[in-house]
Amino acid sequence: MTHTNLLSRALSGCTLLACLAAAPGFAETPPVTYTVEDSFDNVAFAIESAIVGAGLVIDHVSHTGEMLERTRADVGSDKVLFGQADVFSFCSASVSRQVMEADLANIQHCPYGIFVYDTPDAPGTVTVGHRQYDGTMGPVNDLLTSIVKDALGTE
Repeated sequence: MTHTNLLSRALSGCTLLACLAAAPGFAETPPVTYTVEDSFDNVAFAIESAIVGAGLVIDHVSHTGEMLERTRADVGSDKVLFGQADVFSFCSASVSRQVMEADLANIQHCPYGIFVYDTPDAPGTVTVGHRQYDGTMGPVNDLLTSIVKDALGTE
């Protein structure tokens, strides 16, 4: 059976949008965000330190703000979105095992990310946040919240 036939059978009886909306983890929940008055560099360093301090390894730092600025003209935009913006990606062996033992499909959420950004309109005001997961991903929410609160000194 081809992939197309499998997809057709899986989608029979519902629209693609309805099926996707019903899929675990698909429904968009607004992210958890915190706003602090500080420099981007200080806040990004605090997030990095809190992740490492929790015994985790940062897999990747995505310099999303730089990429979007570098490609702004190429995609036909004149809007500057961020002053600076990074996403820290990492995983926790213990928390990942816990949530994947509850539901193997939770592999789709790994690695986890914490984002940090400021905007040209409000330099010195930095937003930090992460996704808010549903269901069996509760332990990941707890981990992400703990790291951010530790970094921002709000725990």
